[in-house]
Amino acid sequence: MSKLTDVPKRILIGRALRSDRLGETLLPKRVALPVFASDPLSSVAYAPGEVLLVLSIAGLSAYHFSPWIAVAVVVLMFTVVASYRQNVREYPSGGGDYEVATTNLGPRAGLTVASALLVDYVLTVAVSISAGIENLGSAIPFVVENKVACAIGVIVLLTLMNLRGVRESGTFFAIPTYVFVAGVFTMIVWGAFRAVVLGDEMRAPTADFEIKPEHPGLAGFALVFLLLRAFSSGCAALTGVEAISNGVPAFRKPKSRNAATTLAMMGLLAVSMFCGIIALAAATRVRMAENPAVDLIHDGVPLGPDYVQDPVISQVAEAVFGHGSLLFMILAAATALVLFLAANTAYNGFPLLGSILAQDRYLPRQLHTRGDRLAFSNGIVLLASAAGLLVWIYGADSTRLIQLYIVGVFVSFTLSQTGMVRHWNRLLATEREQAKRRHMIRSRAINAFGAFFTGLVLVVVLVTKFSHGAWVALLGMCIFYATMTAIRRHYDRVAEEIAAPEIPSDDMVRPSRVHSVVLVSKIHRPTLRALAYAKLMRSDTLEALSVNVDPAETRALQAEWERRGIDVPLKVLDSPYREVTRPVIEYVKGLRRESPRDVVSVIIPEYVVGHWYEHLLHNQSALRLKGRLLFTPGVMVTSVPYQLQSSEVAKRRVRRRQEWAAPGSVRRGPAERVKDTSTHT
Repeated sequence: MSKLTDVPKRILIGRALRSDRLGETLLPKRVALPVFASDPLSSVAYAPGEVLLVLSIAGLSAYHFSPWIAVAVVVLMFTVVASYRQNVREYPSGGGDYEVATTNLGPRAGLTVASALLVDYVLTVAVSISAGIENLGSAIPFVVENKVACAIGVIVLLTLMNLRGVRESGTFFAIPTYVFVAGVFTMIVWGAFRAVVLGDEMRAPTADFEIKPEHPGLAGFALVFLLLRAFSSGCAALTGVEAISNGVPAFRKPKSRNAATTLAMMGLLAVSMFCGIIALAAATRVRMAENPAVDLIHDGVPLGPDYVQDPVISQVAEAVFGHGSLLFMILAAATALVLFLAANTAYNGFPLLGSILAQDRYLPRQLHTRGDRLAFSNGIVLLASAAGLLVWIYGADSTRLIQLYIVGVFVSFTLSQTGMVRHWNRLLATEREQAKRRHMIRSRAINAFGAFFTGLVLVVVLVTKFSHGAWVALLGMCIFYATMTAIRRHYDRVAEEIAAPEIPSDDMVRPSRVHSVVLVSKIHRPTLRALAYAKLMRSDTLEALSVNVDPAETRALQAEWERRGIDVPLKVLDSPYREVTRPVIEYVKGLRRESPRDVVSVIIPEYVVGHWYEHLLHNQSALRLKGRLLFTPGVMVTSVPYQLQSSEVAKRRVRRRQEWAAPGSVRRGPAERVKDTSTHT
C-alpha cells in the first residue's frame, strides 16, 4: 500500500520537507503580494462592471454617479487597509479577524467571524474559478460547454500546486498576477496619454448603444437605495483584504512590518486600478446592462439573445489598445488567468484559519497538522472539496454564485473593527503617556469609522441580495457555527472526562487480579509466540480460548494440544451458529461479571503482511473482535504480531525509501526550527 500511494504522492507534490526547513517556506513581500492579494487585485476585472450594471437600472443618466461611487469605494478601501495595518501590528499571530473578535468581543463573536470567513473563502474559490471559466469559454467553446468539469479540473490543479507548498505556489502565481497589474497600469497610462496629450477619441465597442432603463426617473429614497446597491456591488473590490491579516505567520521576519507594507501596497494598487478603469469606462462610453439582450439597444433595436456582453475591462482595453492588438491579447489572457489565481488567496487563508481554529478545538485537530511540504494539507483538501461541491451544485454559474458573495467578508470586517475599537478603549483606560494616547485615539477613530462604514455596506448587501441567494451564505455561516460549537463541546467533554484526578481514583487502583486469555484457532508459530508472551506477563490466571465452529478441526486442535503437552489450559466455546466474535465477547463479559475488580487481558496473535491485498486475506476476525472489545470496560486487548516473509520484503523496501515520509504519517504543527543543543569537544 505504501508503494502504491507514496510514489504518486511524491510525483504530484514533491519530496517531504523537514520541520526545521519551515523558515525556507516563508514569503518575501514580492511573493506574498500575489499570494495573499490576488483576490482584491483581480476583483478590478469585475467590480467596475458590477457598479455599472446596477446603475443601468436607472438608465444612462445614472452613469454620472459612477465616479462618486468609486470615491466611496476608495475611502472604504483605505479605511479598511488602515485598520488592518493596525490589526497585523497588534495581533501578529495570524488569527486576524477571528482573534480580534474573540479577544475583544468574546468567543461567540469570534466564532461568528470564523464562520463568515470560512464561507467567504469557499465562495472565493467557487466564484473566481467560475468567472475565469466563463471568460475563457468566450474564446474556447469546449470550455463553456463543459464548464463544470473544467472548473473542477482547475480546482484540482490549484489544490496540487498549493499542496506543494506556499512558496512554490506563490512563485508560480506571481508571474501572471504581476503581468495583469502591469497590463492594467499600462492601459490606464496609455489611455490617459491618448486622451489628454494626443486628444484621441477612444470609443468602446458599446459606445453607440442606448440603455433602456428598467426603472426610469428614479428619485428620492429609490435613487439613494440604488446608489447604495451600486456601492455595495463595487465593494467586491475589497474581498480578500483580510487574508493578509490571517497570513502574517507566512511572512518573513519582521512579520508584522512586512505584512503591513504588503497591505499598503495591495490597497494602493487595487484603488489605482479600480479608479483608472472606472475613469476610462466613462471616457470610452462603456455601456452595460443586467439584461443586455433586452436593455441594450442599437439603432432602436434590442441586441437580442445572441449578443455576448464583454466585461468592462475588456471593452476599455479594446478602446485603448485596439481590437486584436498584442497588448489587448496579453491583457485579456492575463485577466482570465488571474481570475483563476484569485482563488489562491483562499487557499492560503482558509488552511491558516482552520489551523488556528483546530488549535482552539473548534475544528478537528487534523487541520492543525502540517503536511509533507509544510503546508496545512488537510485544510487545503477540505477547501477544495467544499468549493468543488458548490461549483457542481450551481453549475459553475458565476452570476448565481456572486449573489452569495461578500456577505461573509463584511460580517468579519464589521465585527473585527468593532473589536479593535474596544481594544483601543481598553488600552486607553490604562495608558497615561500623551503621545501614545493620541496615537490610540486616532487609531480608534479609524476603526470606528470603518466599523460604521462596513456595517452599512453589510446591511445594504443583506437587504439587496438576500432573496437573490445571500441567504445561502447566511445558512452556510450558521452550519459552520453550529458544527464548530458542537466540536468544541465534544473536545471539552472528552478533556473533562479523561483529565487526571488530583485524588486517588479507580483508574489508579491496582486491579485485584489479571485474567489473561489467548485466542487460538490452531497451533502454529503465531499461536506459540502469543502463548510465550502471555506467560511472560505472569498473570494470575492464564488460559487459551478457542471457538468450536468446525467440530473436526476442534478435535484436531485438542489432540495436538495434548500431544505437545502445552501447559496452558485450553477452553473451547461452543458456537452452534458458527459465530466467532459473539461467543468470545460473551465469555469475556462473564468473567467481568464474576469478578468486577479483575482485569481481563485478551491476547490476539496476528499476521504482519507486506502487501495491501494480503490484508484482505488475514486478520479480519481479529479486527472485528478488537472493535467489539474496545467497548467492554475492564478489558485490555493486546496484539502479538508475527511477521511473515512478505513483511520482511516490505521492510527492506521501506528502508530504501527511509528519507521519504510514509503516507498518513501523523504530524503535529506548527513546525519550529530545531535548535542544536549538542556540545562539541
